[in-house]
Amino acid sequence: MDAKLVNPFIEAFVAVMPMLGFQPPTKKNMVVKNKYAMSRGVVVMVGFTKQLRGNVVYNMEDETARFIASTMMMGMPVPEFDAMAQSAISELSNMLSANAATNLTQMGLDVDISTPNLTIGEGFSVKISESQYLVIDMDLQGHSVEIAISVDRNF
Repeated sequence: MDAKLVNPFIEAFVAVMPMLGFQPPTKKNMVVKNKYAMSRGVVVMVGFTKQLRGNVVYNMEDETARFIASTMMMGMPVPEFDAMAQSAISELSNMLSANAATNLTQMGLDVDISTPNLTIGEGFSVKISESQYLVIDMDLQGHSVEIAISVDRNF
């Protein structure tokens, strides 16, 4: 995977989250992993097509997803990860991926994104890639959001 294709995803997360009322997030670490990711509780996968092919996966604990949904809903309590919270997280992944797609377009790539696919549950495997992918662990006010990226140019 081309390292230049990773920055648009980090930049999207750093740009979008403060617009939704969060403090600026920070990158904690990056690690390369093979094929599968273990769900932390809430997983949202978005596909990329056209001149870029692959996936981005947002992986977080249930508590983190509820914190994000609550903040997006102006502090409304979210005691359970219900349909409203699920919708908020799906919309967030759509905003983040669309922003990353815009960043990629500014690099001269024609890309489209798929509809977000949200899955709930801990301890199951999600196939991210046929080989290796990059995981960026982002800190969001003490909460961790893993961004797993597996994209390549499709020329």
